[in-house]
Amino acid sequence: MRNHQGLSFLLALSIIRCDVVLAQQVPAATVTARPTPSSSDTLMLLAGSDHPPVALSPAEFASIPHVTLSVHNAHSNADESYSGVPLPMLLAKLNAPLGNDLRGKQMTRYVMATGADHYSVVFSLAEVDPSFHAGQIIVADARDGKPLGNDGPFRLVVTDDKRPARWVHNLVSITLANAE
Repeated sequence: MRNHQGLSFLLALSIIRCDVVLAQQVPAATVTARPTPSSSDTLMLLAGSDHPPVALSPAEFASIPHVTLSVHNAHSNADESYSGVPLPMLLAKLNAPLGNDLRGKQMTRYVMATGADHYSVVFSLAEVDPSFHAGQIIVADARDGKPLGNDGPFRLVVTDDKRPARWVHNLVSITLANAE
């Protein structure tokens, strides 16, 4: 019995030591994690190591020029009007390559929008760029002239999608990333 306890102790010690060695061998920079959505009213704009994060409070967001779009919401089967900031304008705050700068290797870039409930959707950067794609994508802070209520403070709205599956309510982060 005594011999088994000693072996059990050595086995447990070697497992712990192995975990420590493995943890030390994985550089932190190689570990990629999804941004952790928060339940705050702040919208985070992220671009990995390419650019420092940009945090926008509702007041800061309201100071950015807005557009108003009329869309049909297939979920509610109703026509709705949303006011918000075009997504390309927000991506410019991260120095996203848009317009003539979006070519070559830059075409592998994508945008991930994440809600407070961890629901995430992805767009190629070309889908977001008005020089490539006719549809509009906005980050809305008002619907039919009123705050979003339970869907807010921010909501992603996409005009050209036939279904609003990529309309992210309670939007908390927008991440610009590379597919390569």
